[in-house]
Amino acid sequence: MDSSRLTHLDEEGAARMVDVGAKPATIREAVAECVVRMAPETVRAVREATLAKGDAISVARVAGIMAAKRTPDLIPLCHPLPLSSVEVHFQVREDGVRIESRARVSGQTGVEMEALTAAAVAGLTLIDMVKAVEKGVYLESVRLLAKSGGKSGSWTRA
Repeated sequence: MDSSRLTHLDEEGAARMVDVGAKPATIREAVAECVVRMAPETVRAVREATLAKGDAISVARVAGIMAAKRTPDLIPLCHPLPLSSVEVHFQVREDGVRIESRARVSGQTGVEMEALTAAAVAGLTLIDMVKAVEKGVYLESVRLLAKSGGKSGSWTRA
């Protein structure tokens, strides 16, 4: 297969799920992040867990984990994967909350989309938890930070 060709398109340009059946299973890991920007007063309410809806960080952590497990239900051409681990960590900062997710699997395809989905949905959940306090809260910088495993090996964002 031509490596410059998009793998999710067949010869006629139609969308397809890539056949990974012949690929060997390897340990794969991906790390992603997103940042939820909010005012210092909102950050304080998140940090102190004083929001009317409850502990936003705990709810967002569970939402991120659940989202990683449901990635193929949300992203049409993703393979269902038997995830071995999903972690979602939060760094509360003065200007918002940085979320970092890590997904692992022993499988035939990578877990980048699962890590990205976990980070994004955790961020969206934080927005839902704080929107009554601050209407202008927003999500930014959803991105892959690193991946390892598989034929293409390791990659880390510079």
